[in-house]
Amino acid sequence: MELTLLTLDVEHLQDVNRCDSTFTVALKLILNTQNGEIGYRIVSIPPYQKRYPVDVLDAITYIDNPDKVIFLAYLDGQIAGQIRVGRYWNRYAYIEDIVVDPPFRKQGVGRALLEQAIAWVKARGFPGIMLETQNNNVAACRLYERMGMQLGGFDKYLYKGITPDTEEIALYWYLIF
Repeated sequence: MELTLLTLDVEHLQDVNRCDSTFTVALKLILNTQNGEIGYRIVSIPPYQKRYPVDVLDAITYIDNPDKVIFLAYLDGQIAGQIRVGRYWNRYAYIEDIVVDPPFRKQGVGRALLEQAIAWVKARGFPGIMLETQNNNVAACRLYERMGMQLGGFDKYLYKGITPDTEEIALYWYLIF
């Protein structure tokens, strides 16, 4: 299969947010702290489906913008994934969204998108890159760790305003250059 990465342009606007973010949750990270470091262990949980809501955005504002970008991944000409990255208030770059369509997962698409985003961030002189995901998105957490990112923080209350009984914990991953 041939993987192609493109920076969003007018020709490819129709492919933004076309990937399905649904995944099966069957594991979660149980966090611990020791000597100021965050660690975790992975435990099995009863499986369920999770889907992130699609962000409403004006994708055209990402085209030729020095502060934010969308990269699209195509496998054999089919949209396979996307990543959105932008300047954040703390001078880091922030990965706003990364998604790989289910048929294309475990084929290196997520890694390629992250590598492309990291190269874009480094070329602009950011001190690092960060993102947020949840403790029940174990596959994503494993990828971020393989990419050299470190778990820098968590927030067990972030999602309780939306779903008061949720057990999801927001995890903040960083790659400092």
